[in-house]
Amino acid sequence: MEVEAFRTRKETIKAAYTAAEAETRVREAVTGISKEMGDVGLAVQRAQDKTEQLQARAGALDELLASGALQDATVPGGRDEIQSQLDALTAGHDVDDELARMKAQLPAAAPPAAIEGPETASAEPPPPPGRPTAS
Repeated sequence: MEVEAFRTRKETIKAAYTAAEAETRVREAVTGISKEMGDVGLAVQRAQDKTEQLQARAGALDELLASGALQDATVPGGRDEIQSQLDALTAGHDVDDELARMKAQLPAAAPPAAIEGPETASAEPPPPPGRPTAS
């Protein structure tokens, strides 16, 4: 009887060990996934921050170019005075507003002539070329 009790206890301990080992592996896997997901989240946040910084720098450079504080290196000899004046004149103008203003200045045109429709055409179609008419 003691031998049977020993075997039963041994099998119980062995089953408990196997269950604890499996539970540990599951938790390690879940923890590893959580760590990886945290790393991915940080990488995405860093990429987003860097993108926003670059966009802010590009905007600042555009403003400095527009104000004339920086020279455009792509234009030979820098920006000339005429181009600067043209840029200043065209900045802030809305093309649609300008078009509406120009249309308002045009004289009112006469309505287009009516196109003859089937109701105003003669009832008989013209004869084909080369055939004599009945009249």
